[in-house]
Amino acid sequence: MNKTTTTTTALLALALGGTMASTGAQAEGAAFPSRPVTLVVPFTPSSGSDTIARIIGPRLAARWGQPVVVDNRPGASGNLGTAFAAKAQPDGHTLLMAINTHTITPAIYKSLPYDALRDFAPIAKLAEANMALAVNPALQVSDMKSLIAYGKAHPGKLNYATPGNGTPHHLAMELLKTSYGVSFTHVPYKGISGAITDLMAGHVDLMFASVPSVRTHAQAGKLRLLGVTGEQRSSQLPDVPTFREQGFADMDVVNAWYAVLAPARTPPQLVARLNADFVAVMNTPEVKAELAQQGLQVSTGTPEQLGNLVQSDVARWKKVVSATGITAD
Repeated sequence: MNKTTTTTTALLALALGGTMASTGAQAEGAAFPSRPVTLVVPFTPSSGSDTIARIIGPRLAARWGQPVVVDNRPGASGNLGTAFAAKAQPDGHTLLMAINTHTITPAIYKSLPYDALRDFAPIAKLAEANMALAVNPALQVSDMKSLIAYGKAHPGKLNYATPGNGTPHHLAMELLKTSYGVSFTHVPYKGISGAITDLMAGHVDLMFASVPSVRTHAQAGKLRLLGVTGEQRSSQLPDVPTFREQGFADMDVVNAWYAVLAPARTPPQLVARLNADFVAVMNTPEVKAELAQQGLQVSTGTPEQLGNLVQSDVARWKKVVSATGITAD
């Protein structure tokens, strides 16, 4: 075999190798889904992530030609279901419906059966739920500035409710306290309903809560809302100013967000495929309308954007927990 023949053979082998690699990557992407896809919800039915999963599941099934199963695995603040998803095969057939507590638990639990960053591949952010700061109407404050002024003038006098230690509601208030130098006393409850009931009764003075959970009470005059997260006012509460309108834009980080994650080592081309499918389904008019009725706003993006969000939130909440000594129930 002469030099020219050897060179030609080598180039042909390289070309064939490249073609086979490309075909293999395409086949791997095309093989998804080859069986039912499971959306793991690490919380109970009717939670925000469960609502989203059940609305988009049938639409994803129609798109993929395979059943989509919603698997509720609640327990340990979402850690049980999250650990299950982390150990799944990285082939797209088991995905985690995550919420922003995914970035809080690493700060408040000394040990977890998974790593919130290393064990997951970001797929897409899906939606947001605005958070509101609610007070009992008898409290003599009308906006965020007057609340901060009152808190500084009466340190420790006001009590704030949360659904429990280490919840997003808890960390939101601790962020407010550390950012603006006020002292409020924490009263943890076993769930959101008891906290809101006692807030309306005047047993506690204020709390952070999602807009859907307090909207009807505020409209009935049983609660006063001082501010909501978001760049624009909530369509459900157009009369309530945003935090940023009042000079508290940094409080926007406490809004609740929902996303989908895959196990780590999911192939990049499959991550891109999943992102495109979830984003397309989430942004259909029907899904937007159904979620709006639940107080959820569709908010999608790239895997890279979700990855940056998760990393920044993990760092932020570790700092807040370290400064305040928050522990889980």
